[in-house]
Amino acid sequence: MTATVRERPPAPTGTPVLSLRGINKRFGAVQALTDVDFDVVMGEVVALVGDNGAGKSTLVKVMSGVGPADDGTIEFEGRPVAIPTPHAAQDLGIATVFQDLALCDNLDVVGNLYLGREVVRIGALDEVEMERRSLDLLRQLAARLPSVRTRVAGLSGGQRQVVAISRSLLGEPAVVILDEPTAALGVAQTAQVLNLVERLRERGLGVVLISHNLADVFAVADRIVVLRLGRNGGEFPVQDVNQDDVVAAITGSRENVVAERAARRAGHPEAESVEEPDAETPHGAEEEVR
Repeated sequence: MTATVRERPPAPTGTPVLSLRGINKRFGAVQALTDVDFDVVMGEVVALVGDNGAGKSTLVKVMSGVGPADDGTIEFEGRPVAIPTPHAAQDLGIATVFQDLALCDNLDVVGNLYLGREVVRIGALDEVEMERRSLDLLRQLAARLPSVRTRVAGLSGGQRQVVAISRSLLGEPAVVILDEPTAALGVAQTAQVLNLVERLRERGLGVVLISHNLADVFAVADRIVVLRLGRNGGEFPVQDVNQDDVVAAITGSRENVVAERAARRAGHPEAESVEEPDAETPHGAEEEVR
């Protein structure tokens, strides 16, 4: 059996493969998420952005089964589901690559790709078959690595990301969640990872990209969802928005940025300016700090 990335037919335009509605998550006295809605469409890269503490990591944990939601509904491929554990998320077809990557530095690329799902023949590891499947998978993704027998400790940051993302695809997921995949990477390494993200989209997967780097987001995302203070702060098709609008939604400096843009497009010039919070008032000071 050859390791392949399943090519899925595109879903009807706008039809989500993963849909979250009214998601709430509390940690003691802290309300981390409040009535959050989030959709992932097949063949689309949706970027999840927000300031530190906005709730991005919490929402990722809800989708990946690490921290189930307290309230709300989740649908996968049009049917209601529960995601109580990471194993449940994987069984559904949701793969998550966390920021720490969870790679074993002392193992080579093949060993990391098949860690926990080794191919066994006559009671022994079939190293030849695992290597063949690894090469086939990396070739499909146009991934560039020095050798599949190179120890992960000797790979660059971008190459390590490639290994972690490739490993997540062995379970043939429908949705791949990437948590800050380009953090602390150089220009060339970042380009390598973003190329891989585009390959995932081309193969019909729904990709969730969590990133603080808006340049990376605008380079590969089709849609941007903003979280602010644990709530939905805006949703933007990339072609209809610029970085200033997204930053405004992230920081809350213009809460009605979406309405303002819609009004401008409708020909209402009075919507050009929006009253900013007064920096001298406690409210304005609070917004400025955030």
